[in-house]
Amino acid sequence: ISLGFNPIWYGVLYTVTCQIAYMTPPFGYNLFLMRAMAPKEITLIDIYRSIIPFVLIMTLGLALIMIYPQIALWLPNLIYGK
Repeated sequence: ISLGFNPIWYGVLYTVTCQIAYMTPPFGYNLFLMRAMAPKEITLIDIYRSIIPFVLIMTLGLALIMIYPQIALWLPNLIYGK
């Protein structure tokens, strides 16, 4: 396929971006799921505050994968021998 980029790399970017979207407002489906499973004394604000480190790490990882596609492609290249 001649797209100008590797489809596996694009799939990894898409997956990480979707996961960040599931953890952040305005939708944050995973946040509401965590709120439903948490004890009553845990508020939604507590959950929002607790995801900040995870979102920052995932955003940093996403930026690194965008800058260095080899990070996402080393394992498929190792397995399939490209």
